[in-house]
Amino acid sequence: MSDDASLRAAVIEAARSLNPLGINRGKSGNVSARCAEGLLITPSGLPYADTHADDLVLLALDGTVRAGTLAPSSEWQFHCAIYRARAEIGGIVHTHAPFCTALACLDRGIPAFHYMVAKAGGADIPCAPYATFGSQALAQHAVAALDGRLACLLSHHGMIALGRDVPAALALAVDVEAPAEIYCQALQLGEPALLDDDEMARVAGQFRGYGPRSAQ
Repeated sequence: MSDDASLRAAVIEAARSLNPLGINRGKSGNVSARCAEGLLITPSGLPYADTHADDLVLLALDGTVRAGTLAPSSEWQFHCAIYRARAEIGGIVHTHAPFCTALACLDRGIPAFHYMVAKAGGADIPCAPYATFGSQALAQHAVAALDGRLACLLSHHGMIALGRDVPAALALAVDVEAPAEIYCQALQLGEPALLDDDEMARVAGQFRGYGPRSAQ
């Protein structure tokens, strides 16, 4: 399989996984992958079950359409902006995950109430200020909120997860929705205590080396 075909397959697999994983509903959300010519992104308004590799839109990093017969996702601006700002990022997943979105509708990020929050790269998962979907302002807010992070919430909107590739971004989206759900439940009992910055930095460091590896 060519590199282009592999990337397209990864985007389609991730997009079709969003709703079954419970981190999205309907046609909302979008997925993209960095490629040599820019990025491949899911088209606008097409049900994921009906989306195929040839439906993906190839964009330059400035948003110019290079290939594809359908319009790109309405959120192409923040995908392009993130790839321009973050050379290490190879995949982006945006969803309207229910618990992340519930917090975002209160303009609340996810604080250091649980060590798993550090999976997103820092001591918290911030909530970017509100801006109209698909706008340049939203792209700017997202890039700022993601500074030093791999995930953020979008006020009154949803969440974004980044990864070295699309599968990593998808896995992180699941890992962000999980503590968002727990945090929503904890808030029903009161304000949870928070872990300190030193502990969250230690945990974030451990996560950087976490994953399958040979025994030492």
